[in-house]
Amino acid sequence: EKKTVSELSGLLDAVDHRTTQPFGLLHGGVSVALAETIGSLAGFLSIEEGQVALGLDINANHLRPVKKGFVTAKATPIALNQNTHVWQIDIRDEQDKLCCVSRLTLSIKHL
Repeated sequence: EKKTVSELSGLLDAVDHRTTQPFGLLHGGVSVALAETIGSLAGFLSIEEGQVALGLDINANHLRPVKKGFVTAKATPIALNQNTHVWQIDIRDEQDKLCCVSRLTLSIKHL
């Protein structure tokens, strides 16, 4: 049975010494890992049983620094095709300001 996720959100509530780079700002790699995690989960929730969603490509534009607090990531589908999914992941800070935009491409394969 085919399922479709219209949106999936997640929270990273630890912008602190564990997730920042030496200048005290949220590490870009952490933002990308969060984006890929939320986007991949959304992809997985949108495929049929017996299929897998495998990452093909991810990119990110870091628009605003985050020094502390938390960020939320929201994945929305751009295209959900039989063999490929493309997801938009927006990451926002506590003030709901856009900090990072990411696009994730997934390959959909049958097991």
